[in-house]
Amino acid sequence: MKKLKKQHTFSVIINPIFFTLFLFHHSLSIDPNYLSCVPEDCGDGQNISYPFHINSLQDPLCGYPGFGLSCYNGSATIKISEKTFVIKHINYTNHIFRLQNIANQSCSVTKIKTMTLDPTRFTFVTKTKLLISICPSNDISSEFDKYKVPPCDQNTSTNTSEYVMLENDTNIINVTKGCNKEEMPVEMMGGGEVVDGQNYTKVVERGFEMGWLAANCDRCEKSGGKCGFNMTEFQFRCFCIDRPHRVSCKPEKNNRTLIIVAVVVGFALLMALAIGIFFIRRAYKRKAFAYFSSKDKSQELEDVSVYFGVSVFSYAELQDATNHFDSSKELGDGGFGTVYYGKLRDGREVAVKRLYEHNYKRVQQFMNEVEILTRLRHQNLVSLYGCTSRKSRELLLVYEYISNGTVADHLHGDMAKPSPLKWRTRMKIAIETANALVYLHASEIIHRDVKTTNILLDESFCVKVADFGLSRLLPNDVTHVSTAPQGTPGYVDPEYHQCYQLTEKSDVYSFGVVLIELISSMPAIDISRSREEISLANMAINRIQRCALDELIDPFLAVDPVTERMMTSVAELAFRCLQFDSESRPTMVEVLEVLKGIQVEESVDNINELTTTKSDVPPPSPENEGAGLLKGLHAASPISVTAKWHSTSSESTTPYNSVIH
Repeated sequence: MKKLKKQHTFSVIINPIFFTLFLFHHSLSIDPNYLSCVPEDCGDGQNISYPFHINSLQDPLCGYPGFGLSCYNGSATIKISEKTFVIKHINYTNHIFRLQNIANQSCSVTKIKTMTLDPTRFTFVTKTKLLISICPSNDISSEFDKYKVPPCDQNTSTNTSEYVMLENDTNIINVTKGCNKEEMPVEMMGGGEVVDGQNYTKVVERGFEMGWLAANCDRCEKSGGKCGFNMTEFQFRCFCIDRPHRVSCKPEKNNRTLIIVAVVVGFALLMALAIGIFFIRRAYKRKAFAYFSSKDKSQELEDVSVYFGVSVFSYAELQDATNHFDSSKELGDGGFGTVYYGKLRDGREVAVKRLYEHNYKRVQQFMNEVEILTRLRHQNLVSLYGCTSRKSRELLLVYEYISNGTVADHLHGDMAKPSPLKWRTRMKIAIETANALVYLHASEIIHRDVKTTNILLDESFCVKVADFGLSRLLPNDVTHVSTAPQGTPGYVDPEYHQCYQLTEKSDVYSFGVVLIELISSMPAIDISRSREEISLANMAINRIQRCALDELIDPFLAVDPVTERMMTSVAELAFRCLQFDSESRPTMVEVLEVLKGIQVEESVDNINELTTTKSDVPPPSPENEGAGLLKGLHAASPISVTAKWHSTSSESTTPYNSVIH
């Protein structure tokens, strides 16, 4: 017994010393990410830093996705829309950079291609455009020869000629109307400068300006950090000397201060040891108590049977319910944990969410979800049955079990091929999901992770919106919450991603992606698609602007005239939800009204079809015969689609007509 006491006394003395040395060593170490994100240049003296990174010299985590640069002949270059440009200057303050076309002096026009921009990354600052028309050689009158580009090889004859003009040069534009056209932004010097086939090279190589959209780096840099990006969590990171932070570094202490602090702490510990083991043990108990109680006293979960109005389950009971968390019982992975099927002792079927880590951050996440879910009651929100104690060996949430999978499963997962969802079912899903989000927003809650894998379906295909782990309570007196972007790639509001301002309109953007998924049955992110269309939102915007909705619609959907009109209207609504400027998006209340209006119009159309006799139907005319979805889309042209959203009036009796038309 005496030997054990001696060993215990020795450990009490030695452990604090080793702990102090560990803290001292840790304080002097520097995070490798901080060291790796040093500005570099390609030899032109132009330092490249966030959001850009040089692929061959810097770690990709030091920049923003899609902002990788290369070095070419001593200059930094960037590839946009399969075209390579030299970066002449970067203005990090205004988020503007100047590009120059790489081209042979005498044949630069042959290198120009129309640029398709990813709206979540780049915007045009230079507005004037140079048009290049590729026309059959003999179709254009010789009076326009001054616009013709001399061929690269004068001895080679071709079947086409290239004409160069500005976008406002109506004389030649009208003449070349039927030709294939490419375009490029160019910067004009003013004073009525003209462009023709002889002087276009100097205009092209003058370059043009573009802007970029990425999370702001100011706060991080001012705090002494280096900006970067976490590719795993798809979030901005501020790399600091100690470790990565979300937005900015904490106030730094220099090494000298750290040494002094370490020495003082060590001396204090030795003095305390001299006083006696009793006081040391009491001090450690006091520190431990202060540490744990200061985490979040207001949210500490006591060992009681009910908390926030829900049951508290023991870990052992949930372990038995899931057969020791058997991998065959897995239902899926959420943003913060794995979900298992389980059966409680009382016979209830449940979904048990097991958080990945039991640390302070996960405890906050856990308590946040418990508090939010227990105060909400809605037919389209998943119900929380209970949870484990905060002091449990693992943090577990127990939900009602929804048996029919997720919307993602039915659109592009394992359940899609056997029986694709019918259009009316998809409309029902859209309306019920919108209904749930309207309820959340009315409760001053932003979901922040709206996606088809978080929309569950029961056997009757009724919606149950789930996974509130990322939800944020929105205070009454503010319009937005400033927070580091979180969420799922493909669904994250680009304005939130850039400005760190989370609003209810962030959920609207994500819901717009869900609407496009319901129309197309395509996933929100698919790296097998072309670079510009990896994001479904970008693909949808491109298709709708080109009046090519037929290229977006799920081919397995039976499209009759009524369904065609509904899809067109839903596509218009989705387009408005996907606007970069959050002020241009509708509210979820307006979205729900429009969806209900589309459904009502379908019912009216179906009744009209049933009551219309064959004699009432006019014979098809040659112009209308064979007209399909594309013709229907002209009524929803980009002009009408991109018009600023107008809120519905309380006096309006037809919400759909008042909003769409």
